[in-house]
Amino acid sequence: MLFLLQDPASFGAADSAQVVQQPDSLLESVTQSIEGTVAMAVLVVLLAVAIFIYIERLLTINRANTDSEDFMKDVRRLVLSGDIQGALKLCESKNDPFARMIHKGISRLKAGASLKDIEGSIDNVGNLEIYRLERRLSVLATISGAAPMIGFLGTVLGMIAAFAAIVQTGGSASGVELAGGISTAMYTTAGGLIVGILAYLAYNSLTSSVNRVVYKLEITTNDFIDLLQEPAG
Repeated sequence: MLFLLQDPASFGAADSAQVVQQPDSLLESVTQSIEGTVAMAVLVVLLAVAIFIYIERLLTINRANTDSEDFMKDVRRLVLSGDIQGALKLCESKNDPFARMIHKGISRLKAGASLKDIEGSIDNVGNLEIYRLERRLSVLATISGAAPMIGFLGTVLGMIAAFAAIVQTGGSASGVELAGGISTAMYTTAGGLIVGILAYLAYNSLTSSVNRVVYKLEITTNDFIDLLQEPAG
């Protein structure tokens, strides 16, 4: 019955002391790490940018990858028949790299330029069209390389926070807490690798599509130059 004589406030003070002395768990200290949160936020932004670039470039490249064979047949027919103005109107009616490139060549032909000047003007327009197709692809390449490094940086910072928590607890952190904290820190590495792999695959896919258009541009250029040499032959 002696416990009835004790001051009840002493029990509250003792409990408060225990709460103050009780350290936060290692898992909480890592999951609440601002470094890991920032790294994951950056990776999410990079993933959104990569998806946007991929969809935008894919639509642009698909619109550019038109049927150039039928177009060049019509150009050949008009040029050989002497209808230069009709060939220009045909090019103006189409909105693709092949038409813009050939339009430049026919314009130079109409102005009486030499074959070398015509070929040079076509090459310049072709290079400009290739640049337009390859826009933002370097951003995808950068994301594919930077995302894994950002994820690894987040993991390193998370591991630093985990070991700092061990020091704060005086080495009393349990194995479960340590494993949980480390696994949480590894999430940023996994996220960085996922974003990097997706960006890398998207970059290679778009690059392959651009190369196909470039190949068709080269064929179209050669066909037009051969066409200009036919009357002289």
